[in-house]
Amino acid sequence: MGTAVTLVKDSPPDAPRTRPAAPAAERRRGRRENLAGYLFMSPWIAGFLLLTAGPMAASLYFAFTDYNLFDSPRWIGFDNFTTMFDDPRWQKSVEVTAKYVVIGTPLKLLLALGVALLLAQSRRGQAFYRAAFYAPSLIGASVSVGFVWRALFSDDAVVDRTQSFLGFHAGGWVGDPDWVLYSLVALTVWQFGAPMVIFLAGLKQVPRELYEAAEVDGAGPLRRFWSITLPMISPVLFFNVLLETIHSFQIFGSAYVVSNTTCGPADATLVYTCYLYQKGFKESQMGFASAMAWMLLLAVALVTAVLFWSQKRWVHYEEDAR
Repeated sequence: MGTAVTLVKDSPPDAPRTRPAAPAAERRRGRRENLAGYLFMSPWIAGFLLLTAGPMAASLYFAFTDYNLFDSPRWIGFDNFTTMFDDPRWQKSVEVTAKYVVIGTPLKLLLALGVALLLAQSRRGQAFYRAAFYAPSLIGASVSVGFVWRALFSDDAVVDRTQSFLGFHAGGWVGDPDWVLYSLVALTVWQFGAPMVIFLAGLKQVPRELYEAAEVDGAGPLRRFWSITLPMISPVLFFNVLLETIHSFQIFGSAYVVSNTTCGPADATLVYTCYLYQKGFKESQMGFASAMAWMLLLAVALVTAVLFWSQKRWVHYEEDAR
């Protein structure tokens, strides 16, 4: 009596398994969701292409041309850049901008950190003081602030009379080539509210236990600040240094208004962007102005790269502590 044997051919264990196809309705729903996402993003994409990417590409082309806004651009290669380095007023604008950045940025950050340390302590009316110190930053470097600042620092104005009463320099800051740049520095330092708020947020993240342990060990206020506060808020400090440095390179409105659209007596407030504006819109040298704009971009990128490189030496993150 024979025995029937049925052979079953199984698939090898390493055979690839095909994923079942998604239903057609699910695929259509996915396409509709993607389309809706692109539609919501379309205003930003259009704005970026038309208002940012497009003008940047055009200015890069104009930087290598002789273009005066009225005639067609004429390709001249690197002539704008070589002329720029030989231009004494361009060199003066670089000097004035560098002086403004080197003096104004540290003073602004020092004042912002000092006030933040005071406001980080619990006291009556704390919310009012925070709002009051932050208020100037809400105004920004507007034209109206520039007019008020020019009136304050003009000859025989409030600041001048106060200085005369105290026996200091008199004659007005705005009309004096030796003092007018410092009026712009005073303006940027006065608007320290934004970095102050960021410093406050960083100070709130410092554990109180570190200060208590330091007090037990006999560390004084300066020692606690140097050994605990600064290392713990170094990421916030780096962020403020980076942001305010880039912002200082872009100064234009306050310098243009305070100097009464002349960029100061003897070019004392001829900051880089002010000279760029003069070349582009007053002298119609749009090609030269475009080259200046790209040089400013390269300078800011270089300074930013140096700051990021330096952070390895003095910025301490939480992962480093662990």
